[in-house]
Amino acid sequence: MSAEHTAQQTRIRIASLSIVAGICILGLKFLAYTLSGSVALKSDAIESIVNIVAAVFALGAVIFSGKPADKEHPYGHGKIEHFSAAFEGGLISLAAVFILIEATKGLLYGVELKDLGRGLAVNLLAGVLNGLLGWFLVAQGRKQRSRALEADGHHILSDFWTSMGIAAGLVAVKLTGLKWFDPIMAMMVGLLLARTGFRLVKESSQALLDMEDPEMLSRVLAAMNKSRTWDIIALHEMRTFRTGRYTHVDVHMVVPEYYPVRRAHDLCEDFGKAALLEGGIEGEVHTHVDPCARLYCDRCAADPCPIRTTPKTSNSPFTLDEATALGPT
Repeated sequence: MSAEHTAQQTRIRIASLSIVAGICILGLKFLAYTLSGSVALKSDAIESIVNIVAAVFALGAVIFSGKPADKEHPYGHGKIEHFSAAFEGGLISLAAVFILIEATKGLLYGVELKDLGRGLAVNLLAGVLNGLLGWFLVAQGRKQRSRALEADGHHILSDFWTSMGIAAGLVAVKLTGLKWFDPIMAMMVGLLLARTGFRLVKESSQALLDMEDPEMLSRVLAAMNKSRTWDIIALHEMRTFRTGRYTHVDVHMVVPEYYPVRRAHDLCEDFGKAALLEGGIEGEVHTHVDPCARLYCDRCAADPCPIRTTPKTSNSPFTLDEATALGPT
């Protein structure tokens, strides 16, 4: 069994666990609402419904993204994970609308609170479980390089913090007797969820449009500096894009112009693979080989060199500005 197959099975198990845990937490939150009659706790329960739907969609995205590249999808199926994250952001935003409507009704017509103490205790338990689940999903999403799992974890963590905020607000309601504070807390939850949903949709849309990721670009360049050999003289026109956990790197590599084609090709291929390994990056490097054209003698360590025009005077690492700029004409 290959390492990638094992990793894919792990991602599927994690996504399945998220669904089972979400159903249990939803049951606790609706129990809390039933006991208390609190609009704020009802809003918290509504968000948990969204959590389950999003977790199911994330599971489907993880399964689909694990399919290998084929003729119809030469870059693989990883972008479905960004669709999953965008879909989850849309669901969160929809839940925020429903919560704001319920909160407005409670503010206009009032609420009838029942056993707030027990309801609050049950909801606190559900909130703590949500926090543990969210932390686990974010950590595993990063470890497994799964955008769908990580997005699901961030969503659930936001649910945890809103649950804690609701708890604090309802404690104030219980101490002061100000029932109108309950729908106000629900409104705050709705607004926080709307912000989370917008952020997820924005980040996922950028990934789907292949917007450059500066963090990944810097990570790739740092790995290339560590893996560099003297005859990789310079880099330029470097670009990256991600399809799920898979990163594609396009880059021009400058090599000594007197190298035979086979030697230059093998040098660049081996360098790209070594850089990905050094950076712990799952992906591929597409290389365009450029001859030095005697433009880089001041930084080239070739000795002896049959075509050198000036002596070597510098030994600088690859820089982001030069690596992403157009090469010399």
